[in-house]
Amino acid sequence: MKLEIITPECVYFSGEVHLVSFPGASGRFEIMENHAPLISLLKKGTLKYVIDDKNSQQMDVDGGFVELKNNQIVVCTELLNVAG
Repeated sequence: MKLEIITPECVYFSGEVHLVSFPGASGRFEIMENHAPLISLLKKGTLKYVIDDKNSQQMDVDGGFVELKNNQIVVCTELLNVAG
């Protein structure tokens, strides 16, 4: 599935991923391939995405929202900290 992370400054990431974990407004949740469509608010916390078995990224975000439709995930957020 395709993930796109958009910040006020730039498109931070755009690429294929296997799993994404979010700090949702009502608690943590994960999205995997063929998940049902959704729109959700994000709260301040850690967003993590898994590219493949050996590569994952995580970052601290300051809220925002996520939209998922047809295995296309778009995240609009402001980054606080990025770690590999």
